[in-house]
Amino acid sequence: MSSQRIVVWNETPIQKADRRKRNGHHSFVLWLTGLSGAGKSTLANHLQAVLFEQGVQAYLLDGDNLRMGLNRDLGFSAEDRKENVRRVAEVAKLFVDAGMVVITALISPYQSDRDEARARYEEDEFVEVFVDCRLEVCQQRDPKGLYQKALRGEITNFTGVQAPYEAPAHPEIVVRTDEQSVEESVHQILSWLREKRYIGPAQ
Repeated sequence: MSSQRIVVWNETPIQKADRRKRNGHHSFVLWLTGLSGAGKSTLANHLQAVLFEQGVQAYLLDGDNLRMGLNRDLGFSAEDRKENVRRVAEVAKLFVDAGMVVITALISPYQSDRDEARARYEEDEFVEVFVDCRLEVCQQRDPKGLYQKALRGEITNFTGVQAPYEAPAHPEIVVRTDEQSVEESVHQILSWLREKRYIGPAQ
């Protein structure tokens, strides 16, 4: 007799639609992707604050924070990056099922990994936001000093230096953080969400 445990999904009487109804808004993931230094975390924090103030149940899953806990066993090889994205997508999906808006902020450099993340969601539950910023601007900002370390060879497999970044092919939203302020980028994202009826009008 096999010792392998048989696992089946446990359906609960309270469904996603019930949670959405109680929260008064749609649930979905805003998947922020872009180079290190593009402004993903800054933008994500501002978005979370504005949504919270407007009564939207929102939660931020920041890539660096997750690597200090859930994903602390992962490195930065292509395989580990893939697993990093998979875990974040699965956790974010639980938040969506809980009726919440979840914001992820992680480089997620490979198109195929982001496509696999998207495939876990229903059609109107995954909003890809390309935080577009020219590489030279990201290198000038370099808030964590990572580009300089990568250029000196102190760290390897760094996206934008030794490893590639594949820009999204068809993102729902593109914000140019090298040309517009954080407030302008937040306004652009919120305007798109309201236009598509993901969230209601500003209160």
